[in-house]
Amino acid sequence: MPSGAYLRYVALGDSQTEGLGDGDDTVGLRGFADRFAEHLAALDPGLRYANLAVRGRTAGQVRTEQLGPALALRPDLATVVAGVNDLLRPRYDAAEVAGHLEEMFAALTDAGTHVVTLTFPDIAKIAPLARPLRSRVADLNTRIRAAAARHGVTVAETGRHAVTTDPRLWTADRLHASALGHERIAAALAQAVHLPGSDDAWTLPLPPQRVPSRRQAVGAELRWASAHLGPWLGRRLRGRSSGDARTAKRPRLLPVHATPDPAADTGRRPSP
Repeated sequence: MPSGAYLRYVALGDSQTEGLGDGDDTVGLRGFADRFAEHLAALDPGLRYANLAVRGRTAGQVRTEQLGPALALRPDLATVVAGVNDLLRPRYDAAEVAGHLEEMFAALTDAGTHVVTLTFPDIAKIAPLARPLRSRVADLNTRIRAAAARHGVTVAETGRHAVTTDPRLWTADRLHASALGHERIAAALAQAVHLPGSDDAWTLPLPPQRVPSRRQAVGAELRWASAHLGPWLGRRLRGRSSGDARTAKRPRLLPVHATPDPAADTGRRPSP
């Protein structure tokens, strides 16, 4: 489809696609998918956009819960971003995760949808305590590229540029992009699909900042582990997820700047 001719964009994924880190549940979440939709709508105001993502979802849950509704919306453009919630878990099966992603790639492209995905940055450079997961991220990226190539899926290579590990592109929990991070991801997607006016400016480094001392760095790691890693592990041990009792914030195709209904906007299931 020619650049700028997209009329129905649907986003599938987890918390990154939902927009965590860019706004909050009080003022509303924006996120890279919303920002990408804005890029698309600037070229065609008739674009309609749905976001089916729910925080905490694994790749298998995204496929099971979101693929059917996405196909029913008959998108001509879709983003599929998932897998990080899987690789953080002890029982991680790389082939299974990649299989779920490939099933979504296949089903959507077979329906005539232009699918776009992305690769993930080196997690060890964002959260040094997560260094043991570095090989998982690299392997998942390789599998994503291979599956994308088999199905004609466009890949935004956000995992290959050093700027994507700059701490200023991440929130304090180091798992979710900041507003600036989401802005860069949206720009990467726009470039990947060759939107008019897009370029590689998103890959440029930010201005230098003072490097913390070793003592400061160690202290920051300990504070992060206490404030964010510990609670995350606690939820896993209790079999809970940050996405429990939540639904998609934007389940219907709407003009980009239209406000979803209140129940969908909060992402929480309405009371019976």
